[in-house]
Amino acid sequence: MAEKSKLWYLENFNLFENLGKSELEHLSKITLMQEISKNQPIYFAHEPSTSIFLLKKGRVKLTRTSSDGKEMIIALVNPGEIFGEMAVIGEEERVDYAIAIDNALICAIGKNDFAKFVERNSELNLKITKLIGFKLKKYTERIEGLVFKDASQRVITFILNFARENGKRIGEEIFVKPFLTHQDIAELTACSRQTVNSILTDLREQELINFDRKKLIITAENELQKKLN
Repeated sequence: MAEKSKLWYLENFNLFENLGKSELEHLSKITLMQEISKNQPIYFAHEPSTSIFLLKKGRVKLTRTSSDGKEMIIALVNPGEIFGEMAVIGEEERVDYAIAIDNALICAIGKNDFAKFVERNSELNLKITKLIGFKLKKYTERIEGLVFKDASQRVITFILNFARENGKRIGEEIFVKPFLTHQDIAELTACSRQTVNSILTDLREQELINFDRKKLIITAENELQKKLN
């Protein structure tokens, strides 16, 4: 990847939007751009936490595996987001797996280099602190949802949040492209794939959503929300 291309990506990364040219050039020197093929791992659980990652293209899922081998997705990472950032606050060993859902372009920064860079910029330091707090809050909300909601509510909550965070509003509808596989949704909501398929099909028959392998359309957001009240 050409140095110019790397700098362009960093300039257009939300986290660094207020950095000056010299700071961006320094950041470019301590980063490594990597292309990751679809379904390929970026890091494994129990590996040393040595790097921070910025996602520029594609999507990444962070997963954990139970003692009986069951996999659960704990988070989805979209372009413009950071992952592996717990290394900055003292994580010595990865607790999850990071796997590319699509062909992805990532930027890797050594955690020590990143920590020194952040120390030089108080605004960026604050952004990172807020980001970590926000992610921990989202994880807590997810755990509460898994404990207190039934399967249908978990799936509806997920598709509403997914659409609101990643979709485009056109009139009264929300379009999301690309969508996820039913297996991915199952791992995100602690359901079986068959249960997810049944719930989504039922919602489509009620004309609340529409979907195929490539897209999701929320056609009646308010009615869908009422199912959670």
